[in-house]
Amino acid sequence: MVTLPYIGPRDLKGTVAALPTLRSLLAKEKFDVAISTGAAVATAALPLAVLHGIRSLYVESVCRLDGPSTTGRLLRFVPKVELHTPAPGWAGGRWKRTDSILDDFRSVPRENSQRPRKVFVTLGTIRGYRFDSVVDAMLASGYANDETVWQLGDTRRTDDLPGTVVDYLGPQEFRRAAADADVVVTHAGVGTMMELLTMGIYPVQAIRRASRGEHVDDHQTEIADLVNRQDLGRAVEGPGLTGEVIEWAATRRIVDDLHTSTTNEPSEKADNANS
Repeated sequence: MVTLPYIGPRDLKGTVAALPTLRSLLAKEKFDVAISTGAAVATAALPLAVLHGIRSLYVESVCRLDGPSTTGRLLRFVPKVELHTPAPGWAGGRWKRTDSILDDFRSVPRENSQRPRKVFVTLGTIRGYRFDSVVDAMLASGYANDETVWQLGDTRRTDDLPGTVVDYLGPQEFRRAAADADVVVTHAGVGTMMELLTMGIYPVQAIRRASRGEHVDDHQTEIADLVNRQDLGRAVEGPGLTGEVIEWAATRRIVDDLHTSTTNEPSEKADNANS
């Protein structure tokens, strides 16, 4: 396995810096196919893979309902990169329609649901963008307490937050915190959302807005619309996180019709995560 340093949204310098590592990898190893969902690193990796005669596929993010991302628009100029999108509204031409990773999930009532006590707040790992609006809303909701776990990323603040506060959690620690919580509040990012759905968790998804300095653009509104339409969580604006929203999320869970093991109740998931 080869890892690259963090590359931020529209990070031209970071993308260029990744080229030597990618060239070295492609020179040393033989690959049958290259697949990427972005973001910036795909604009470097997939054209290089094409030059090495490797079949290259770009699958647009499920959150891009209205059109391709900047990465997708750039890769249109690389003729041999195969372009795929789960969005039926703009598939066509070079963009081939593919199944959505969300199609197998659905929400159902959560048996024996109770008033939530423990909330896990996770704001993603994107660098350079704070998300204070959802933190402030969580504090105002009445559900922040000594059992709250906060993974804040770049939204560093400790003096006014009860509970456990960290910048980042490793994968196992993240899953344990999510499984132990009554409700998970997250940003409307696809990666975190998919992790929670596969765990059977019905998340509250707070939307980052460029106008509040919380992201590079407003693409999270697209995934939020999809989440609410398919009832795969409750998506709200950052300041719109309320006690009512948290209470509703505590009454729902996610089932995966393809992988039935994700239908465990949270207490069972917690046991599995701690084993």
